[in-house]
This record gives sequence, structure tokens and C-alpha cells, in this order.
Amino acid sequence: MGRLAEVLGECKALTYLDLESNYIGAEGAGRLVGVLGSCTQCADSSQLVGKCHWGGRDGESGGEGAGRLAGVMGSCTALTHLNLWENAIGAEGMGRLAEVLGECKALTYLDLALNDIGAEGAGRLAGVLGSCMVLTNLRLSGNAIGAEGMGRLAEVLGSCKALARLDLGCNGIGLEGAGRLSWVLEECQGLAHLNLFFNKIDD
Repeated sequence: MGRLAEVLGECKALTYLDLESNYIGAEGAGRLVGVLGSCTQCADSSQLVGKCHWGGRDGESGGEGAGRLAGVMGSCTALTHLNLWENAIGAEGMGRLAEVLGECKALTYLDLALNDIGAEGAGRLAGVLGSCMVLTNLRLSGNAIGAEGMGRLAEVLGSCKALARLDLGCNGIGLEGAGRLSWVLEECQGLAHLNLFFNKIDD
């Protein structure tokens, strides 16, 4: 990853980077994000697919890896597509990312599925969603946010006027969480696709 990272900083027009299932680890992720800030001339369709599987192999947690990514995301102002599916970032990592997500004004697609952010992480994400004015696709399945996390998100979903697809599957929101979500759905006029599979919302 080190050798690759050395040259990525010279790829000024880079628009799409996919490192899925490479297990580059936290050290590799650190080297990668150290140069991503150099990719500032990205086209409007810039995309970063971040399936780097941080944590596990060299002892650094997903939260720490997410912190390294957050350190350069502020430079990626043209970023439209961010995929961090299954990276074990947790609530801590979500908090670090939330600090800079608001600066990604062009972000339209955000995939945080299978990251175990929990209710706390959902709250931290909720704190910045209002700044993502052009976000159209939000994937949060498999994060165990529960009714509490659903409530925190529901407080801001109404301000996401561009949101067209929302994936909340497998989060254990239950009947209470579904109720909190229902309060805001009328405000989501552009929402066309809502995924609530496996949430135990039966009466």
C-alpha cells in the first residue's frame, strides 16, 4: 500500500478509487489518506469507495482508521460518492467522520452499512446530516441504531430534501423506532425507496 500511496498523490484527476476486500489495514489506510488530500482537482463526479477493512490485522481500531480518513476528507470538496461499507468504524469513528462530512457539500451517496455505529453513532451522524443538502442515497443497514438512534435521525431527516433512497434495514428499531420515523416521513417528499427489512416493527 505504501508504494501505491506514494504515487496516488500525483493522480490529480482521480475520480474513482475502489480498494474493496484488500485488507490494507490501518497502516495502509493511514498511508492512503495521507495522500488523498492531494487529489483536490477531482471532477464533479468524484467518487471514493473506501472499503478498506480497517482494524483487525495490525491492532488499530476502525474508529482510529476513520479518524485518519477524516483528516483528509475536508480536502475532497468535490467528493460525491463515499462508500465505507463494513469497516467496523463504530460510534467513535462515526464521530470523527461527522466532523468533516459537513464540508463535503457535493456528497450525494453515503454508504455506512455494517459499521456498528449504534445509537450514539447515529446521533453523531444526525448532527451533520442537515449540512448534506444534496445527499440522495443514505445506507445505514446493519448498524444496531435501535429506537433511540432512529429518533435522533428522524429529527433531521426532514431537512434532507434531496434524499431519495434510505436504507435502515436490520437495525432493530422496533415499533417505537418505526413510530419516530413515521413522524418525519411526510416531510421527505422526494423519498422514493425506503428499506426497513428485519427491524421487528410488527405490532
